[in-house]
Amino acid sequence: MSPAGCSHVNGYKVDNWKQNLRVIYQCFVWSGTAETRRRKAKSCICHMCGAHLNRLHSCLYCVFFGCFTKKHIHEHAKNKRHNLAIDLLYGGIYCFVCQDYIYDKDMEQIAKEEQRKAWKLQGISFCFLSENLMLSKWGEKYTTWEPTKRELELLRHNPKRRKITTNCTIGLRGLINLGNTCFMNCIVQALTHTPLLRDFFLSDRHKCEMQSNSCLVCEMSQLFQEFYSGHRSPHIPFRLLHLVWTHARHLAGYEQQDAHEFLIAALDVLHRHCKGDTINDNGKKANNPNHCNCIIDQIFTGGLQSDVTCQVCHGVSTTIDPFWDISLDLPGSSTPFWPLSPGGDGSTVNGESHLSGSTTLTDCLRRFTRPEHLGSSAKIKCGGCHSYQESTKQLTMKKLPIVACFHLKRFEHSAKLRRKITTYVSFPLELDMTPFMASSKESRMNGQYQQTVDVLNNDNKYSLFAVVNHQGTLESGHYTSFIRQHKDQWFKCDDAIITKASIKDVLDSEGYLLFYHKQFLEYE
Repeated sequence: MSPAGCSHVNGYKVDNWKQNLRVIYQCFVWSGTAETRRRKAKSCICHMCGAHLNRLHSCLYCVFFGCFTKKHIHEHAKNKRHNLAIDLLYGGIYCFVCQDYIYDKDMEQIAKEEQRKAWKLQGISFCFLSENLMLSKWGEKYTTWEPTKRELELLRHNPKRRKITTNCTIGLRGLINLGNTCFMNCIVQALTHTPLLRDFFLSDRHKCEMQSNSCLVCEMSQLFQEFYSGHRSPHIPFRLLHLVWTHARHLAGYEQQDAHEFLIAALDVLHRHCKGDTINDNGKKANNPNHCNCIIDQIFTGGLQSDVTCQVCHGVSTTIDPFWDISLDLPGSSTPFWPLSPGGDGSTVNGESHLSGSTTLTDCLRRFTRPEHLGSSAKIKCGGCHSYQESTKQLTMKKLPIVACFHLKRFEHSAKLRRKITTYVSFPLELDMTPFMASSKESRMNGQYQQTVDVLNNDNKYSLFAVVNHQGTLESGHYTSFIRQHKDQWFKCDDAIITKASIKDVLDSEGYLLFYHKQFLEYE
């Protein structure tokens, strides 16, 4: 199936197909009235096993309800050659030939129209101001709730409150794999569990200025609502996938993609689509290297300082560039890795257990921030000497982002080879970035690490909250993620399956993308 849509829907679009589809949405999917909801509860059971759950789907060609989980709807489709079915919970259309949920513009329009009608019947039509408001204008008409005198009286007489406990599972939700989309699912899990990003979307701060239903920020807003709604059944992110295909064409199609590439593409599109959303409303200049007040830059953008020093006059040329992530070389790659020091004797650095011969995240950061001699083949024109001279280059952190994402470069692509680097890299639950700051550069001489500890400086201290892993080879693999729900409570997300994980499970994993959050801004 191409990004344009599924060709098998053409066989369904005959006679009164639009009216038939509307009836299905009205009676069995959105169910706007109490009568249709009662009818749905009574009649929507699997015709083979009698179950109400197991992701019921309805055949679009005849009156048949079947379980998707137990594949009863699959058996019906195979026997009757009825290739299309509709998910009765979310309204997604599934094609049994493509073996995937599909997008069709006409069907999507009918689904949105019927959903709007159902919501209007339920008294929540105030959310919509125009034809395109359902997805692209969510949150535009936001009004705060002010309790009435009667409500205040009821609150005083009923002091008990529902509290979110450490055992609460709200926010945990699986994602259906739509055909090699595990790369997308694991990044969505990491983003939906980013504390400040979650708070932004759940407080309805996005004000969409786009004129079509193509705003990725609106879809992310809806996605956060789905994740924190309390529903436990897996979510089907078909709209998100379609928008990604629309705005990042290089990711379109059903081939396996790189999770890191998807993360950067998603952040880029979100940044472009939410430039009108500011969390700094007083007109001050944005305090990040991208000079943008959007939520993406406020959370993910840091400043990388590059110092190029002339070897003759020792003049220094400094530039500062924005970054969303830091890509780190690993031992075993074709790029020579800096010898491990200190810690090769089994000591602990930055909270990492540094066993003899093993590599830590701190090692990778030391290598990233060491001075590098550029050599005679890469001479630069020195402003002091007014001639081309050899130089050294050193990278340090000028400004740290709220969320620091580290990309361990496990996939090596060169003219001679393509391979995956499986070197184990240990990473800590808590990370202090002070030694890698530009202000701490004097503490590292000639690439040697001298640890400086400032117990009062908490601005540079981070806590791990998400890890993305890749299992398999370069040609065939699968992405999963670990996410932190509460402090020290971790879960493994494997597409639609969510299972509890131990801290040991997290720290023993291979690690491909590591997400850290500034500690002083966490208040979970």
